Amino acid sequence: MPIAPIMSGELLFTIDNGVGHVVLNRPQARNALTFEMYDTLAEICANVPTDGSLRAIVVSGAGGKAFAAGTDISLFRDFNGAESGLDYERRMSIRVGKIEACAVPMIAAISGACTGGGAAIAGCCDIRIASRDMKFGFPIARTLGNCLSSGSLAKMVSLVGPARVTEMIFTARLMEAEEAKSIGLVSEIHADYEAVLTRAKAMAQEIATLAPITLRVTKEMLRRMRTAAPKTPDDDLVAQAYGSQDFREGLTAFLDKRKPNWTGK
Repeated sequence: MPIAPIMSGELLFTIDNGVGHVVLNRPQARNALTFEMYDTLAEICANVPTDGSLRAIVVSGAGGKAFAAGTDISLFRDFNGAESGLDYERRMSIRVGKIEACAVPMIAAISGACTGGGAAIAGCCDIRIASRDMKFGFPIARTLGNCLSSGSLAKMVSLVGPARVTEMIFTARLMEAEEAKSIGLVSEIHADYEAVLTRAKAMAQEIATLAPITLRVTKEMLRRMRTAAPKTPDDDLVAQAYGSQDFREGLTAFLDKRKPNWTGK
């Protein structure tokens, strides 16, 4: 069954000559992700048609200032302790799993901020190309005081290695484009948003001419290799982070536009 185009709203989706184009479309919020945006992207990826009408997908952020600046932090306002955090991470694991299992190659065209959930989506893509102003990472130790799930950490470790993941999270720094290219996180750097988007679309059209079964089975084989290890238990640790006073303080401070006062409680 063909995927219906989405021509308006916070996530846009069109298909042109066999290439799907997903646009995260909240430029006024640096494309911060809502739960509906995650769900829509996950369903697009889970329902790729098998008739050859879709051969590749390009994901980009509207406006050129950000790919996606994480999950919209205002959505955490109604969280009520550890159980809310556990539920959020479980749902995110399902969403991210569907995106990662997409049956066609995905290219992330990254400009500006690519953080938190945005970095997770880019990490699920098979190829990442960036503009020179890219900033990639998970600054959660500075902003919200929550944590990544073990699955998300494992994915990042597979992309950039354990030492760099540890250093990035422990310092809350964002990786720039040149460093990302030097370690293979991104394969190409282009001057600006328009250039990276043009190149991503051209690359997707090239991919669309290649043997789809070869690409599909290779992609799935790589995914299975990455996920072959048993899941690391993490519910106690996720609960500790989301149930903490520090998480509530980080959320309140962010919404109040002030620096959080971390206490370690």
